[in-house]
This record gives sequence, structure tokens and C-alpha cells, in this order.
Amino acid sequence: MSDHHFTFEEVQGFARLDHDRAARQGLPEFVYAGHKTPEQVAAIMASMVARQGCALASRAAQSHADAVRAALPEAHYNATAGLITVGQMPRQAVGLVRVVAAGTSDLPVAEEAVGVLDFLGDRVERLYDVGVAGVHRLLAHVDELAEADVLIVVAGMEGALPTVVGGLVAPPIIAVPTSVGYGVSLQGLAALLGMLNSCAPGVCVVNIDNGLGAAAAAHRILNGLRRSSGSAAS
Repeated sequence: MSDHHFTFEEVQGFARLDHDRAARQGLPEFVYAGHKTPEQVAAIMASMVARQGCALASRAAQSHADAVRAALPEAHYNATAGLITVGQMPRQAVGLVRVVAAGTSDLPVAEEAVGVLDFLGDRVERLYDVGVAGVHRLLAHVDELAEADVLIVVAGMEGALPTVVGGLVAPPIIAVPTSVGYGVSLQGLAALLGMLNSCAPGVCVVNIDNGLGAAAAAHRILNGLRRSSGSAAS
């Protein structure tokens, strides 16, 4: 591997940007806006856009978005997902991710996954409010679930939805526990443990509320499909 893929850029003494990450991993560097000042997020994203033409920040507040827009007027802020995006990566011809959410309360995490996938150029579709408390709502969409190349399944409470989906269809399943639920849900720990103990073999689990991590994992899977098919971005 060329040394070129291990270079970085210093930004105002508080960040070192890995502009070559996409060449190494198939994924660009993302900006985690939480605990960063609005000015830091704006400076980092401006540098990314100058070098790469696009950038994404997660866990962003309105104050972050305002600072980024002052530097990059074309920036888009999705308040539900907490994402700031400028531009996007090339659209891909191969691969479909379906993001499945148990309930409306899970939408911030589900929309984070959708927004990241869209930024990465992947085709993504939504299926929301199909939790196991009314499992007939899910069963009405089994054919759609089976057509996806990857499923991201988002749920709080007891976290049962990925297991049910895993027992119905074949695509890879990335389970995302959310911090939704009463008392002993323990801010998502109950859902996390339920998903880790899934009796449906092959369900993979990311961290609590980690829609971005699930999207990145799905993108890696799709990149493998693309290499196998020899497809290129459209």
C-alpha cells in the first residue's frame, strides 16, 4: 500500500484529517460533532470539502449547522438525524439497503442510518413502525425485506425485531439497539443484550443508537458485492 494512503492534514491545531481513508477503506472520514464547538466542526468540514468535495458530520446540533452554513452555504442539516452534509459521494448502481424501524420513537437513529447511506451514494429505502407489538405490520412487507441486499433493523424496548426479521428472510441483518423504553430498558442496554442473544443465527449488532455505524457496515457489505460484480458508480 502506498505511503500516500497514510497522510493527514492538520487543521488549526485541533484536528488531523485522514483524507485518504476512502481510498483505504471505501469509507470517508466522518465528523463526530458531539463535544466539538461549532467553529471546530465548521473548520473541519470546510477542509474536507476543499479536499474531497463532500463531508458529513453526525450528532450535530443547530448551532453546529449554523456555523457550517456560514462557511459552506450549500450545507444541509437534518435535525431529526442530527446530520450535516455537504454534497455526497457518487451514486452506486448496485445494492439496496432497507432500514427497518420498530417504532416512531426509533426514527432519529433510523434516519441517521438513512442519511449516512444516502451520503455514501447507496440506494436506501425505509420501512418504519413495524415493531413486534403488531407483528402483522411487519409480515405485510416480507417480500420487500427479502429483496434487500442488507437490512438495518432498529429497535428499542426489548429489541426483539431483528430476531423476528432474521427468522423470516435471508439478507444480512445489522441490528441497532436504541435507548427507547421505560425503566429497566436501561437506556438501550436491554435491547442491546436481547439483540446479542438473538436466536436467529447471523444477526450482527452495533452499539446503542449507532445508526452511523450500522450504515458504515452496510456500505462495506455492498462494496463487496460491487467488487464481485465489477460494477462502477453511476
